[in-house]
Amino acid sequence: MASSGRPSVNKRNREQARRERNQEKAARRDQRATEQKGRPQGDGGEDPDIAGIVPGPQPPIGED
Repeated sequence: MASSGRPSVNKRNREQARRERNQEKAARRDQRATEQKGRPQGDGGEDPDIAGIVPGPQPPIGED
C-alpha cells in the first residue's frame, strides 16, 4: 500500500491554511466593525414607510 505522503508535512500545511483563513475572517470582522461605527445612526424618529398610518379601521377607498 502506498502512503498518502508525509503526514506531518500535510498536517502542517492544513493547519497553516486554517490559520490564514481565521486571520482573514478576523480582519473582515474588524473591517465591518469599523465601517459600522462610521455609519450614521438613524434619527430614532418615525419609519418613513409607515409615516401617517392611523391604526384601526380605514375609510373606504371611494369616499373623500
